Amino acid sequence: MTERDWRVFRDRFEISYKGGSRVARPMRKWSESNLGAELLRAVEKAGYRDPSPIQMAAIPLGLHQRDVIGVAETGSGKTVAFVLPMLSYITRLPPMTEQNKDQGPYALVLAPTRELAQQIEAETMKLATYLGIQVMSIVGGGGESTVHEQGAALAKQGCEIMIATPGRLRDLLDSRYVVLNQCNYVVLDEADRMVDSTFEQQVVGVLDAIPSSNLKPENEELYEKRVYRTTVMFSATMPPVVERLARKYLRNPVVVTIGAAGMATDLVTQNVVMVKESEKMTRLLKILRDLGVGKNKAIVFCNTRNAVDKRARDLDEAGFRVTTLHGGKSQEQREISLDGFRNRRFGVLVATDLAARGIDVPDVAHVINFEMPGSIESYTHRIGRTGRAGKKGVATSFLTLQDTDIFFHLKQMLVQSNSPVPPELAQHKAAKSEPGSFHSSPPRRK
Repeated sequence: MTERDWRVFRDRFEISYKGGSRVARPMRKWSESNLGAELLRAVEKAGYRDPSPIQMAAIPLGLHQRDVIGVAETGSGKTVAFVLPMLSYITRLPPMTEQNKDQGPYALVLAPTRELAQQIEAETMKLATYLGIQVMSIVGGGGESTVHEQGAALAKQGCEIMIATPGRLRDLLDSRYVVLNQCNYVVLDEADRMVDSTFEQQVVGVLDAIPSSNLKPENEELYEKRVYRTTVMFSATMPPVVERLARKYLRNPVVVTIGAAGMATDLVTQNVVMVKESEKMTRLLKILRDLGVGKNKAIVFCNTRNAVDKRARDLDEAGFRVTTLHGGKSQEQREISLDGFRNRRFGVLVATDLAARGIDVPDVAHVINFEMPGSIESYTHRIGRTGRAGKKGVATSFLTLQDTDIFFHLKQMLVQSNSPVPPELAQHKAAKSEPGSFHSSPPRRK
């Protein structure tokens, strides 16, 4: 292909690159990936057909062990985009033995929630099983006794790939159950979720516990034979705090963006409705009845556990098969809720933002923001639970005059996605200037 052909290809799949040097070209099909015969057989056996755009772009970079920042919509196939290069890296290392298993994993994946970590583990196992690579997830919940149990399991069997939530991994590091002495490959998935004040401290603590250097020379030819860490970040948005983390821990990264970073997918029809608080429940019931819940699945988002439980009781009394998901439920309860929703025992899931990130539930037809989130990033992730895997979806958001903090960015997103903007939102003062900005008239001349 000529350079012009490659530009047309990148434009067709909305692939763009920023930063880095000697950027590998995207692959068009699996056979062009240089994954090697073993991994290609694993890809075939796992049932993956054509690569998605993020896989086309990120896998060739990952196979060169480049530091990569992948910015892509939810449901874009990003897990496989980082798992395959990671597995390729591990297949080139000596098998883990009794002599080195106590030195920690070869590769580490950090995820913000238990559910996402377990989903990544399941996806990784689809491929790792065919290669004899040991995968283990280390997630929170269960108290101090579970920390001891997880530490004992690690000491007994070890693993080449560890998939962990930052808090639980910090517990194990602090208790000296785990070391990361031979971990030279790190993935941060849903990085924009892991940068609030608590998460950021935990993530930084984990990364600082890895002895291999991330300070690769700017010139790729100066690597020589020193041991450097490969660090990969995937995110649906790139807020400033994620950029700050990337500047500290990634060296000369290539930023791969699919579509419009931080925007909702074109497959989601966004309906924003200005309502009074007292009107919300009536409108919600009408949406769910019109949707035909039973045949179609819906997620209703609220901001607090109490609000989730109250809405679920109301919907149950109205005759809907409903389940809930929030941080107050045990791990077992959360898994039962998710399994029941996936398998259609429940038609409606009422949830906090716990379900907005990374949790993969297929065929969600409608997302309803019963209460608006506090940030446009959370809004994007919530509505990204529908319109996945090439299927269309609808997101309806109930907006009130108490939600002014999000007015400006919400209006911008609706305009950019060619979605209707309610007149009350378009004309509101809070929608005309970014929160925190200060406007003043120039001083008069004397």
